[in-house]
Amino acid sequence: MFESLSEKLEGIFKKLKGRGLLKEADIAEAMKEIRMALLEADVNFKVVKDFTDKVKQRAAGKEVIESITPGQQVVKIVHDELCALMGGGFRKINLAPNPPTIIMLVGLHGSGKTTTSAKLANNFKKEGRRPMLVALDTGRPAAIDQLKALGAQIDVPVYATRPGDEPVRIFSEALKKSNQEGRDVLILDTAGRLHIDEQLMKELENLKKEANPKEILLVADAMTGQDAVNIAKSFNDRLDIDGVILTKMDGDARGGAALSIVAVTGKPIKLIGVGEKIEFLETFHPERMASRILGMGDVISLVEKAQEAVDMEEALKLEEKLKKDSFTFEDLKNQLKQLKKMGPLENILGMIPGLGKQMKGVNIDNSAFAKVEAIINSMTVQERRNYVILGGSRKKRIADGSGTTVADVNRLLKQYLEMKKMLKRFKSGKFRMPQF
Repeated sequence: MFESLSEKLEGIFKKLKGRGLLKEADIAEAMKEIRMALLEADVNFKVVKDFTDKVKQRAAGKEVIESITPGQQVVKIVHDELCALMGGGFRKINLAPNPPTIIMLVGLHGSGKTTTSAKLANNFKKEGRRPMLVALDTGRPAAIDQLKALGAQIDVPVYATRPGDEPVRIFSEALKKSNQEGRDVLILDTAGRLHIDEQLMKELENLKKEANPKEILLVADAMTGQDAVNIAKSFNDRLDIDGVILTKMDGDARGGAALSIVAVTGKPIKLIGVGEKIEFLETFHPERMASRILGMGDVISLVEKAQEAVDMEEALKLEEKLKKDSFTFEDLKNQLKQLKKMGPLENILGMIPGLGKQMKGVNIDNSAFAKVEAIINSMTVQERRNYVILGGSRKKRIADGSGTTVADVNRLLKQYLEMKKMLKRFKSGKFRMPQF
């Protein structure tokens, strides 16, 4: 996400940092280029104008012009203003003092509302809460079936009746059921349409009146850019939403919606969907996103993801193995499983300061993980623990069993040996991180 914008801003700031002295004309030229970069990223025109005006006003001040590192000061101002543009700080979902907390998800058909309902329920479950999903898109039997399947996947109950039932009545029954079962969060997956119409809005208004939700969250597809902003404004005007969940952020290279929605609606982005898997729904942190846009990485999010994914007991076992230089293919397979839990690899690499720009243009093949796992799974326990015995006939059998080639097996063996060598250097203290 934000790939093209990051690239353009990086070029603009490189020119600014290359100058020991900044004149007002230099700042004006940079602002013109930043304005174009934001417009090309599909950011709302009025938002762009307000943003560049604020940056220009601060950048033309005495503390920047007379600074020893004026270019760096401008970058800091842009970072601060990007944070402010996206809401300043992260906003949690508000919980009701007396359960259940009722959360109403609204949005157009195709925005990812049903999947997001399940992802949100999964997040609550990980926090130790007892969520229940309610299927209210009664006009589409497929949506009800999809929610049931997702609920079964995460072991969260789904309240649903037959297609065509009145949503207000279904909600009343679901509320009774949730109280009986001691559920403390009720997530309403409401109806959507291909476009905003009066019938949809009236139905949602009636449901809001009956359910009195603690939070109304709009689910919007980030890939639709300015359309997502217009949709957010329309829903906010009619329902007075409490926040936005932007889906498909992993596929949006421009990011205009994330940079416009807060300014246009006055409502915060609370969560973002960064992948298809049920775990990939994250709290939106404006300051971290601003850092990533400017190529500064996002170490805090990286550490948080690692803490969630890494099994501490396994980590201690691995540490012991490294000390004894006994890192095997079994250990490699376990490490890959934990790495996959952290999300798409390109997202993880983008969080490492300096590495994002190093990886530009590199095609990251996430399916390579599956190939590696298949090869290791086709090995015997003995082969996984002692790579030395992997002769020609064994490699051929492993390749046939994993649906790969002997060349693939040899490539993995070579990478494994390189990894062992690197880990040995790391253990001896001779390893140095590359400078970016």
